[in-house]
Amino acid sequence: MVADPAPESGRAAAVTHALAQAGLDDVPVLTERLMSAIFTDNPEWTDYSPVPKEDLWEGCRQYLERVLRVLNGEVEVSDRDAVAAKIGRRRAEQGVPLEVMLRTFRLGGRVVWESLVDRAHRDGADPDALLGVATSVWTVIDGLSSALSTAYRNTELERLRRDDQRRHALVEDLLAGRARDTAFAQRTAKELDLPTGGGYLVVVAEMTDDGGFALRGHADALGALHFRSVWQVRADSLVGLIALEQHEAEQALDALRPLARGRVAVSPRVRGLAEVGLAHQLALTTLGTSAYGSAELVTLEERFAEALLVQSPDLAQRLLDTQLGPILALPVKERDMLLETLSAWLEENCSTANAAVRLHCHRNTVLNRLHRITSLIGQPLHGRTAYVSLSLALSAHRLKDGLRT
Repeated sequence: MVADPAPESGRAAAVTHALAQAGLDDVPVLTERLMSAIFTDNPEWTDYSPVPKEDLWEGCRQYLERVLRVLNGEVEVSDRDAVAAKIGRRRAEQGVPLEVMLRTFRLGGRVVWESLVDRAHRDGADPDALLGVATSVWTVIDGLSSALSTAYRNTELERLRRDDQRRHALVEDLLAGRARDTAFAQRTAKELDLPTGGGYLVVVAEMTDDGGFALRGHADALGALHFRSVWQVRADSLVGLIALEQHEAEQALDALRPLARGRVAVSPRVRGLAEVGLAHQLALTTLGTSAYGSAELVTLEERFAEALLVQSPDLAQRLLDTQLGPILALPVKERDMLLETLSAWLEENCSTANAAVRLHCHRNTVLNRLHRITSLIGQPLHGRTAYVSLSLALSAHRLKDGLRT
């Protein structure tokens, strides 16, 4: 509550109350003066077409009347004044800058002060009493301006929250595949400043142990390359939509890879907002191919085999049991040695010599280990079917145990 605007002197207070009471009859005239002053001394108002002239006039009238009613003692001035707060909320919703509104309130104070001075001169009021009137007028203006500012800022914050909620809901709808509806896609593209067509990537980054996300500085890195993107914080992840437009996907990947601080996955390029839902699902599947605790950015193209296993966990377990079950039942040291040998041999295009170099052992050692594997699993290691099945089984084992390729 702002202090009572009336001065201590009973005579000055009486003069202020009397002048303000008489001034209430002049509110329509004072409103016209304030309207004229607004467009003369506060020309920024001409930029705010959302405020109809009738609306502005009524707001000015309510404000001037409130000033006078506080001055005549009917109402106490408060930093929560209902009239000033109502004006502040409405102008915030209409997009009028707070600075413009505060200048308008000061102009209103000047209009009231000049009118009270004129009336005081006509009535022959004591000039000394006018000093008290001036103090009262500007105390009231300060109090109402404070109420205006508080209501304006609260309304702005609420509008920003609504905008964020709206934006969040739109992105969630995109991720759910709703953009297959052309009308929705066009409307959402406009609101999020994204193209409806062209290539898109969807990025999913996990939440890290420190409560942040596995991707940091991404918006600035992409913005520097003139990518348009939208990012959504979810309960356990950060999701991004990157519009490729005239860019190549590799440009975005190259910008994001060095920023990975945990598991990050990127979908393949999809066509337009209509396929963003599909891209999101593919990115989530790809994230599942990355081992917990790793810090890397992976793409579906790099992890197709693992992605297939992630999509069918029961089938992956059966494949693992069928292809590698007897090896996995061995003591840990022998198991790991045989799995490492099999993996190196397959990755070296089934070259025993190259696998030996990679494993830092003799070629015959590799051959002996391969014979041991053959006898354990009861099937040959050569042939396309064997190569594919064993490679997938090794991938399933890495995914299950959290090993990295």
